[in-house]
Amino acid sequence: MTEAVIRPLVVDDLPGVLLLEQRAHAFPWSAGNFGDALVSGYYMVAMETGGQLIGYGIVQVILDEGHLLNITIAPDLHGRGLGRELLLHLLDYAKTHTDTLFLEVRPSNTRAIALYQACGFNEVGLRRNYYPARDGGREDALLMAMAF
Repeated sequence: MTEAVIRPLVVDDLPGVLLLEQRAHAFPWSAGNFGDALVSGYYMVAMETGGQLIGYGIVQVILDEGHLLNITIAPDLHGRGLGRELLLHLLDYAKTHTDTLFLEVRPSNTRAIALYQACGFNEVGLRRNYYPARDGGREDALLMAMAF
């Protein structure tokens, strides 16, 4: 695999982002979610290798707080350090634009939790019934944060 490049996400990336989102998540964001984020001016980046989209990340900043809204790597490329590389890029951005970066993560997503903790995030709360679950119910979200 050639070296991954992280660049600004643009509107022409949205079809590929939607396909990747649907492959990676049981409850994917909609085209409207991504379009709204782009129009709102959120910090959105695409990760690609050899011209192929392999991941993306989105950070929303309001005043002095940031929120990591979405970070996704193609499922077939998990375990190669790409998620860490993308997260570190987003953290570099957040450090210069926010005092604190927050995120929510499913308690069942143990790989993501381990990555977030390894990069300096701490669990600061629990959002009950935050995510839809496969069984038709709801799953809690861990609220994690990193202060800069």
